[in-house]
Amino acid sequence: MDEVANVDIDSGTFKYVLIEVTDRSTNQRKYIVRGYARAGFHGDIVDEVEPQIRAKKLAVDCVGGGRIKHNPLEKTIFVYGYSQGFGKADHTIACQLLKDHFKDYKSIKWSDEGY
Repeated sequence: MDEVANVDIDSGTFKYVLIEVTDRSTNQRKYIVRGYARAGFHGDIVDEVEPQIRAKKLAVDCVGGGRIKHNPLEKTIFVYGYSQGFGKADHTIACQLLKDHFKDYKSIKWSDEGY
């Protein structure tokens, strides 16, 4: 499980997904955030990430999505929106993972407003 990074996101504004990764042999679970500007749909992110994680003999379940506005120069991240295909991710979980990863950021917030 430690081989799978908790966060992998781009800069700018893009779609993101919240994925639950499970090691069925130990029943250990964790959430990860993935977001890429190159992804036209939330499913594109899952299609890219899923084979990499399954190759490590881990199970993958996309539990929702949304959008991220990431400004590394200002050290801010804003999480919002939803995925039509996967539903709305729990942005509180996503933000906690982002806060743990980007410890020196000034602002990491989420909202149910806008899209």
